[in-house]
Amino acid sequence: MSIISLPPRCDRAAAEALLPEMIAALGSGPLAIDARGCTQIGQVMLQILVSARRTGEGAVIQASPMLRDTARRLGLEPELFDDAPVVATTRADIKGADA
Repeated sequence: MSIISLPPRCDRAAAEALLPEMIAALGSGPLAIDARGCTQIGQVMLQILVSARRTGEGAVIQASPMLRDTARRLGLEPELFDDAPVVATTRADIKGADA
């Protein structure tokens, strides 16, 4: 399993710098992304993380509290983390939970 560490500031420049490394790593099996030091994340990096999770054998993300909170507020927690709580998203989901 390849490991990629994200910098504290995950803005567009960081995303552009890390993208080739992530693409290469995803082509060789599952990927571990160490984002425990991430203190700021932008939309581009979030899109890359979602894509990494969906590509090939996927990615496991070790998140900082800030990244996890941002993902939760944006509704991306289930997309990014295996241990994310399941949240009802439709009326049918909510009604089914009561049955």
